[in-house]
Amino acid sequence: MALLSPSRRLRRTPFSDGVEAAGVKAYTIYNHMLLPTVFRSVQEDYHHLKSAVQIWDVSCERQVELRGPDAGRLMQMLTPRDLRKMQVGQCFYVPIVDETGGMLNDPVAVKVTEDRWWISIADSDLLYWVKAIAHGWRLDVLVDEPDISPLGIQGPKAEELMARVFGDSIKGVGFFRFGWFEFQGRDLLIARSGYSKQGGFEIYVEGSDIGMPLWNALMEAGKDLDVHAGCPNLIERIEGGLLSYGNDMTDDNTPHECGLGRFCDTQTAIGCIGRDALLRVAKEGPIQQVRAIAIDGDAVPACDRWWPILAKGKKVGQVTSAAWSPDFNTNVSIGMVRMTHWDADTAIQVQTPDGLRDAAVYEKFWI
Repeated sequence: MALLSPSRRLRRTPFSDGVEAAGVKAYTIYNHMLLPTVFRSVQEDYHHLKSAVQIWDVSCERQVELRGPDAGRLMQMLTPRDLRKMQVGQCFYVPIVDETGGMLNDPVAVKVTEDRWWISIADSDLLYWVKAIAHGWRLDVLVDEPDISPLGIQGPKAEELMARVFGDSIKGVGFFRFGWFEFQGRDLLIARSGYSKQGGFEIYVEGSDIGMPLWNALMEAGKDLDVHAGCPNLIERIEGGLLSYGNDMTDDNTPHECGLGRFCDTQTAIGCIGRDALLRVAKEGPIQQVRAIAIDGDAVPACDRWWPILAKGKKVGQVTSAAWSPDFNTNVSIGMVRMTHWDADTAIQVQTPDGLRDAAVYEKFWI
């Protein structure tokens, strides 16, 4: 097995010591940082996530900070979602598009104050696009990547763990909203959000020095809750239809192709750079779109490349993520499918690395 050579270009996180002590078995590279992908096994981590509580080092969800009088204007230029009614204290899932309407990222936007926003990004160098827009339009705004490292607390026992460390008032934080909570003299922004369907929180840890004290406090407080280190789980995210930028969508896809049309208020999102292109897309409709697909047979191998979707020998799309689901006793997958074959219950075939498999389009994702 080839080893990964560390360097300054590949950044550790404020929680790396805790991750390593917890016995991480695999990483991926995400926004030039280490992101754990396996602790015990993908399936063991999956079952534990659905039954207990996990602490996730998701420092790789880097923040692009917009600060200044034009911060709100710049944020609206980046997305077709209408942000005019967004209040301080809210988090919005937002497609970020270029001038052609192509997806550049699908982050969570956090409105910290009227003139300060954080864009909690997926895996792409969005910072440079945002800086270019701010400079090209001569906006009065500072764009930077601050020293903020999110820590995810996910699972059905997440709220109990968080209340033990931050107090019962954290239970009053609504979904995709945030509050400020004190830890060892530091105020931390905590949102009820996360990259799973099991419920939980994301702690925006500002300042690397407090990373391990917080990690250790959460681990200690959750011993009787069966707390473990964890990470975004491949099986669970596919079951829930949580898309992965760079895997399930790229800048060649529009939000409408990605099933994100409900987050596009193209008629009213005045100022969005890709608005004109998306108005045409919305009028004509997409010719392909993300769908849930069940693949027959035993567990499929790792999906490290796109697998062709076939109908009568003709390619009609591609599977972009796939895994065996123990709870649903089938191979669950995400695919981009042409409109001729995207209806529920349509029989298709998928060309996997170990052969052609029968498959079917599902009406919706599993959870």
